Amino acid sequence: MKVQKHFDIRHHNSFRVSAHVRYFVETEKEEEVPTAMEMAEHLGYPMMVLGGGSNLLICSDLNRVVIHPNLQGIKEHHHGSEVIVEAGAGVNWHQLVRYTVERGYGGLENLALIPGMVGAAPVQNIGAYGVELKDVFVDLLGYHRAHGRMVMDAGACRFAYRDSVFKGEFKDAFVVCSVRLRLHKQAKLNLSYEALQREIQKRGHEPTNHAELADLVAEIRSSKLPDPDFIGNAGSFFKNPILTAEQYKQLKAQFPDMPGYQTATERVKTSAAWLIEQCGWKGARKGDAGVYNKHALVLVNHGRASGADLWTLASEIRQSVFDRFKIVIDPEVDILQDS
Repeated sequence: MKVQKHFDIRHHNSFRVSAHVRYFVETEKEEEVPTAMEMAEHLGYPMMVLGGGSNLLICSDLNRVVIHPNLQGIKEHHHGSEVIVEAGAGVNWHQLVRYTVERGYGGLENLALIPGMVGAAPVQNIGAYGVELKDVFVDLLGYHRAHGRMVMDAGACRFAYRDSVFKGEFKDAFVVCSVRLRLHKQAKLNLSYEALQREIQKRGHEPTNHAELADLVAEIRSSKLPDPDFIGNAGSFFKNPILTAEQYKQLKAQFPDMPGYQTATERVKTSAAWLIEQCGWKGARKGDAGVYNKHALVLVNHGRASGADLWTLASEIRQSVFDRFKIVIDPEVDILQDS
């Protein structure tokens, strides 16, 4: 276990904003995790868990003990046509996707190139191109500040759209150590998502295996989203808002081009990117805080923007969308700020 004091986490968040934390504690073994949690309790500072930092915006220095679970390793458990893949919280998510598709295991290919680590995947219930983590999730192992070692299945995790118990009741009280996923050796490819269909029609042929589909998804994502290694960002900054059928009907009458996608609950999901672009924000820039010129849903740090600069820009975008459409768009990323 490695402990560093007054540590700058610029290189541990994908926005690449500078922020100092009181203590930064890196754990590489499961048994170190409860020790790190006890340390936070003993020091009297709030605890915070930080993986790859790909889904947060830090707006100030943080007077906290930050636990970075860097647990590695991938294991396989075979059961006929199924394989349970167990991965440590510190494994890079896309590397796990590549590991599975190269072995012919189906289930994660639509989630290719999502940034971050495995431990953050259930926190966010990550999803893309018609698949969510909950669709393949078995359980996870971790430690709760009060309850100790816990194994939690999908029901206990309370998965919802980009949400889970770890963003609510268990926030800053639970450290994920490993995750188990159920994949299939003869799984059919999921090509139902509209963006995939458009790209397939453009190319004139469908992917024939899981690795090819993962490559296609990665190419689509790369064409829309900037690489955090070159320009700071956290991918999609806002959630797509979900409207009542009546609300969508009324807006559609005013704005005929407004996209809408029926949900299982008979509500309608619309595109936050479309709303933002209609308000003129695509490619906009205020200092080094900006909106990506290829995708209006992505906020970017052009170099020296602070977290506060980016949040000010995000707040202006939210207000303009509400003023025009009377729709509240909520951040998909976590906004962190200590007074």
